[in-house]
Amino acid sequence: MANDKKVEQITDMEVDFAQWFTDVCRKAELIDYSSIKGVFIYRPYGYAIWENMQKILDAEFKKCGVENVYMPLLIPESLLQREKDHVEGFAPECAWVTVGGSEPLEERYCVRPTSETLFCEHFHNIIHSHRDLPKCYNQWCSVLRWEKSSRPFLRHREFLWQEGHTMHATAEEAEAYTQRMLNVYADFCENVLAMPVTRGRKTDKEKFNGAEATYAIECMMHDRKALQAGTSHYFGDGFARAFDITFTDKNNQRVNPFQTSWGVSTRLIGGIIMTHGDNNGLVLPPKVAPTQLIVVPVAAHKPGVAEKAQALCDRLNAAGYRAKIDLSDNSMGWKCAEYEMKGVPLRVEIGPRDIENNSCVMVRRDNREKTAVSLDELEQKAGELLDAVHNGLFEKAKRNLEEHTYVAHTLDEAKELQEKNGGFIKTMWCGELDCELAMKEKAGMSSRCIPFKQEHLDDVCPVCGKPAKCEVYWGVAY
Repeated sequence: MANDKKVEQITDMEVDFAQWFTDVCRKAELIDYSSIKGVFIYRPYGYAIWENMQKILDAEFKKCGVENVYMPLLIPESLLQREKDHVEGFAPECAWVTVGGSEPLEERYCVRPTSETLFCEHFHNIIHSHRDLPKCYNQWCSVLRWEKSSRPFLRHREFLWQEGHTMHATAEEAEAYTQRMLNVYADFCENVLAMPVTRGRKTDKEKFNGAEATYAIECMMHDRKALQAGTSHYFGDGFARAFDITFTDKNNQRVNPFQTSWGVSTRLIGGIIMTHGDNNGLVLPPKVAPTQLIVVPVAAHKPGVAEKAQALCDRLNAAGYRAKIDLSDNSMGWKCAEYEMKGVPLRVEIGPRDIENNSCVMVRRDNREKTAVSLDELEQKAGELLDAVHNGLFEKAKRNLEEHTYVAHTLDEAKELQEKNGGFIKTMWCGELDCELAMKEKAGMSSRCIPFKQEHLDDVCPVCGKPAKCEVYWGVAY
């Protein structure tokens, strides 16, 4: 791909993947730095990707009975302290408000790092009977976590996300809902973002603070590192007991409800970049691309060309596609490089000869394949080619995942495979924390998940040699 490079300001990913990623974020005008370290500005093009993701996900949530709400930005310290395990996990990342106007506050307020405690306080006030359940709420908001280091999209101090919080009458219902929402995320990543995922459960070490179980989807980036793309947590009745949330069940008994929490964030935009991008910039999945087709007239100065190009753009928009036209006086070469760099899935070219032939040329961003398209079939072919781009991106990412997932039978073998190839390393595991820590210390990998689809790779744990209980995916993660 480096031989076809058109944007010199973007570092080759083979030379420096981290710098390539930052260059793409800046050059494609997705993000900018603010005057506060770790707090970024979402530029219109980057925010438009998030808006498209939000629209699609929000519709899927509503199919699951979810209603949107909005909780306060600030959490009183006394409220946060009511769930010990939860607050201990977030304490190092909390930012505190101590002054209101010019007066010291009687109590510190935490700028929300997450909103479990706020939702629980609210649920305490509104849940009284089994008829009040389930409560399935979600909010789209920003949260603040005072990270020591930051990277665009991957690790912000303030970032955008959605957080779902639900209460259920039974543990079985809550557990089922936890996994249902994980599958919503997995389907979204695969069917919308063209990112294949591995679904599974986190180890106790890696689960969310205060949760009984955390489920996650793990994706592999182009550099073969893992990205946790979404999580769904089953809390049991721990938070309900801490916040004295009770209801009268069908037997007229006072009992605690069972809770879930689940979320994804703008980190997914980073995942899109690192899964599909190349040395010329972004490669966007069509379903979330702000512009799905860019119409570029060839020899626009000639009579009728600009008008015909505009008519094509209008037809595409009328058919429900997100299409734009470039009528600027920039050169054709500049325009092609610009829209490749911005990851627009299809470029539509039309010039005098095309007009004579009642046709145009559509160029795919993912593989630069050109297709002559009759103008009589414009709308249909646009849809077919956008689908082809999505499928091409997914299959390429799937190959990367499959070709860089390895089986290891010893700790030394796992370490060697990771150092040589990167990717996911599959092993069996005894379930003991000491062996999980040893894998991190000696092989440099954290557990990514215990996959739902288990394989029997061996009889023993590769670290201690004791009988194995389950299969685990290991990897180096963002």
